[in-house]
Amino acid sequence: MKRLDSKSIRESFPGIGRILTRFAPQIRQQKWLLMASFVSLMAEIILHLLEPWPLKFIFDYILLRDVSLKSHPLPFLNSLSPVVLLTSLALGLVAIAALRAAAAYFSIVGMALAATNILTEVRADLYSHLQRLSLTFHNKARTGDLITRVTSDVERLREVTVVAVMPLLAHSLTLVGMIGVMFWMNWELALIGVAIFPIFLFSMVRLTRKIRHIVKVQRLREGAIAANAAEAIGAIKVVQALSLHDMLERDFSNHNQHSLKASNQAQRFSAALERMMELLVGIATALVLWRGVHLVMDKMLTPGDLLVFINYLRIAFKPMRQLAKYTGQIAKATASGERILDVLDTVPDVQDSRGAIAAPPFKGRVKFANVSFAYEAGKPILQHLSFAVEPGQHVALVGPSGGGKSTLVSLLLRLYDPVEGSISIDGLDLRAYQLRSLRQQISIVLQDSTLFAASVRDNIAYGRLGATQAEIEQAARLANAHNFILNLPQGYDTILGERGATLSGGQRQRIAIARAAIRHAPIVILDEPTVGLDNENERAVTEALERLTQGCTTFWISHNLRATESADLILYIEAGQVLERGTHSELISLGGRYAALYAIQSALDENHLAVQ
Repeated sequence: MKRLDSKSIRESFPGIGRILTRFAPQIRQQKWLLMASFVSLMAEIILHLLEPWPLKFIFDYILLRDVSLKSHPLPFLNSLSPVVLLTSLALGLVAIAALRAAAAYFSIVGMALAATNILTEVRADLYSHLQRLSLTFHNKARTGDLITRVTSDVERLREVTVVAVMPLLAHSLTLVGMIGVMFWMNWELALIGVAIFPIFLFSMVRLTRKIRHIVKVQRLREGAIAANAAEAIGAIKVVQALSLHDMLERDFSNHNQHSLKASNQAQRFSAALERMMELLVGIATALVLWRGVHLVMDKMLTPGDLLVFINYLRIAFKPMRQLAKYTGQIAKATASGERILDVLDTVPDVQDSRGAIAAPPFKGRVKFANVSFAYEAGKPILQHLSFAVEPGQHVALVGPSGGGKSTLVSLLLRLYDPVEGSISIDGLDLRAYQLRSLRQQISIVLQDSTLFAASVRDNIAYGRLGATQAEIEQAARLANAHNFILNLPQGYDTILGERGATLSGGQRQRIAIARAAIRHAPIVILDEPTVGLDNENERAVTEALERLTQGCTTFWISHNLRATESADLILYIEAGQVLERGTHSELISLGGRYAALYAIQSALDENHLAVQ
């Protein structure tokens, strides 16, 4: 048989070392708890080794005194009466069991608590890291799969650590101690007992590789299941409106069946490994009994020695049985750990540059200098954009969809970095500022502003954490939201539905405007904030936006040219380039694309009014 070295064993669990190395800082934080638990574990192991010895002495010095060796290793026990010796050994057995139970309790509870603390910290780090990863990552990742990594992958790692890994560690250390004692008692029987180890390890390595590959595929399948479910539930209105239930259910069922198939396959391999272990243990026990009885008959071993030996052999194989039993679970936990590390090891594309400074209060002068950007190499979205905006100016970004207007303001927020050129605020490149201090001075109102499942007060205060109730109400009044908020069931304490689903579109926009207003930011970004609103809500929102943007450098993306005709500067953007720029009157006089689009919109509006 080929030599089975440590490298082969490591290859069967290549992710464990990576996981332990990556989580070392969290593990070090629990070092005192782990050390105390390890001391308790060592005490439990020593007491476990002592457990069968009272029974040995009962057999050798009380029940089978004449059958045993002529010279006993502890002759003073012969001087004790059988009743005194039996009582002492029985009490000793109870004491060993009680002390071992106490040591096991402190060891298990301590290690479980340490594992929970470590993985709670890991989950917090994972969530924090996800929050800071660039949009490039989030645009490619599936939300459901990321949620699975934060929730079930971390929980699986914790559960397997507590249920499988820690007991396996305890029994493995017990195994080492017992093998040592077995060789001390009789090297021949010890060799017979451990002869099955290489066979088992060879089988374990071979099957573990297969199990690990299967469970890795299964975790990918489960991530896809979670992503599909999250996507369908998140778009439930569209699903029901288009009657997509059957199609989505078939897709979900397909992923579900593949996950089930992989799970069953892993279970079969684990069961095969476990049954093989049982067979090998049975063979080893039979061989030790056969040879051990011969040694007892030849007076080379006492019956008590053989009893201890068989007891040790039975217990010593327990970690091997557990390893066979928990191989699948450990492989699943390893796959989960690697999925967590894949996220933690992802470096954000956009992060604070070395030497970045906290941004001072902005005046609001913005300059784009020869800026180009592409989400994918060879597919430019913005090409050589150059323009300057003075403090307090209102800039309208207009043009056909897909021209790059939203990408332009994303670059200003530094959600992405340009591949060429530079963007500066008050004469300093954005990359010179710390991200947090940069974004805190920019307010944004989107077409579909996201609200959180929290109170109205909290949703407004998210614009500036720590804001007072008076400041929250002042921002709500600016956004024409105060009156309708007071009419809600609990006023400012009303808990909103997920994404603000319990409010109308106009109400959601006004709370979003209040959230933007409370920042008192010198730069404001408006991305189609009035689209989809009825006339009454549009008027209320437009009034609120006028108050919000007063004195602020403002970028307004809009397809409604009438809404932006009062802007100080209008940029007509198409195919990633500024094709026309100027005021409304200048662009109308130019008679180009802007003038043509404005004429079309004006004609449509007149026809609409005529029909009414």
